[in-house]
Amino acid sequence: VQLQASGGGLVQAGGSLRLSCAAPGRAFSTLGMGWIRQAPGKERDVVAAISATGEYTYYLPGVKGRFTVSRDNAKNTVYLQMNSLKPEDTAAYHCASRPTASYNRDHAYFTPDDYVDWGQGTLVTVSS
Repeated sequence: VQLQASGGGLVQAGGSLRLSCAAPGRAFSTLGMGWIRQAPGKERDVVAAISATGEYTYYLPGVKGRFTVSRDNAKNTVYLQMNSLKPEDTAAYHCASRPTASYNRDHAYFTPDDYVDWGQGTLVTVSS
């Protein structure tokens, strides 16, 4: 699965950005999707994730209430709406996918190592 993320940029603290990730292919509705960020010198964090069915989501505690993950299976696209951005949100944001089967199609959270395909990162810079 080739993933293409877009939507990053420079924004002032308190601003908003919307990231998009296209995943062409017929199997999109069977993929668990995640947004993982990595800042220089820091570990990767799963910021938000959404189950293949779209019914279940996961958020890193520090972004809950500010970020919203969603998916449009008809467009093979997953989104990350980021509001009230803070300087500590500055990082490269990657989208990633993991195939699921019937027994885990409602599973939202996976660790970074569980994801199989990754898109190139899109840089988000939040100035204070």
